[in-house]
Amino acid sequence: MDYFLTDEQKMIIELARKIAQEKIKPIREQCDEKGEFPWEIVKELSQADLMGIYIPQEYGGFGGGVMELCLAVEELCKVDGGIALSLAATALGTFPIMLFGTEEQKKKYLPRIAKGEVLAGFGLTEPESGSDAGATKTTAKKDGDNYILNGTKCFITNGGVAEVYTIIAMTDKTKGSRGASAFIVEKGTPGFSFGKKENKMGIRASATCELIFQDCKIPKANLLGREGAGFIVAMKTLDQSRPGVASQALGIAAGALDEAVEYAKTRKQFNHPISSFQGIQHMLADMATQVEAARALVYATARAVDKGVKDISGVSAMSKLFASDTAMKVTTDAVQIFGGYGYMKEYPVEKMMRDAKITQIYEGTNQIQRNVIALDLIKKAARKK
Repeated sequence: MDYFLTDEQKMIIELARKIAQEKIKPIREQCDEKGEFPWEIVKELSQADLMGIYIPQEYGGFGGGVMELCLAVEELCKVDGGIALSLAATALGTFPIMLFGTEEQKKKYLPRIAKGEVLAGFGLTEPESGSDAGATKTTAKKDGDNYILNGTKCFITNGGVAEVYTIIAMTDKTKGSRGASAFIVEKGTPGFSFGKKENKMGIRASATCELIFQDCKIPKANLLGREGAGFIVAMKTLDQSRPGVASQALGIAAGALDEAVEYAKTRKQFNHPISSFQGIQHMLADMATQVEAARALVYATARAVDKGVKDISGVSAMSKLFASDTAMKVTTDAVQIFGGYGYMKEYPVEKMMRDAKITQIYEGTNQIQRNVIALDLIKKAARKK
């Protein structure tokens, strides 16, 4: 389909595709096997101005929006959904600063992130609170002009490799979710350390680890927004970032479809390419339709976010839900089309299937996305009365 992309957006796609094919593809198997973080790719993305593609020009960024971010992430994820997270997860950690940061905070952090000098991360999930953000146990107690953080965050993407983290902590436990606040915490701050690096099923080139805070003192100037606004910071951030996860899922699905079509054209059975068999044709047709439908929803959502459309929570959740379910279905079908070869690490579709699964889980499980969508529908229906 023609999505009426600008020349600049088409250039972004071509640039991301070039990096994916020439730089990422040759190392994706090694990074996956060894769980290596792709620093050399971060350097390539930085030199291409893609690390700051969504950051305003006045802070050293490219000046694009969520749409431009999604285009780049989708193209990178067609080759490797884990390596692309160095960009996508940094955006997740950066959005809170862009949305709620003071001018001083923006000037301090955004230019370095835009240049790729530092990566960012987002710390919300804890061992006993994932989807239930109100159950956050990490605390931030005020101490003069500082806050003292104590607690543990887990499953944090870019954990250990990022230099800047947005952390959600409770400043008043008696208020539940309204007692949460958001803080910027820098790597190297005394009392801030990292736990075990997770050994994951997929996205293995992406760093995931625990963040540990033990009497970690941070200045009051690192508070994002006002005290007690942490839950709002987190939810508004996720509204903006979920199209990014959706584009990751979309890219993985699109990449698996490309691999399946190419394989079906060359693999022969009964003296005919399997692409000539109606059973395979129907599978490919369904896969292509699902990918295109996901792309239409993701692009529409990204454009709505960039236009400043209010009440974006429902459609943002839809894009993440639909694209990630599509990624899981399409990659599973791609493995099926490859047959026994699809189950082997020698071919990329088994990795794509492993990578796809996390998109149904992080930044809110797809069951939570359905809750968000349903509540949004009910609220809008109530307003019409």
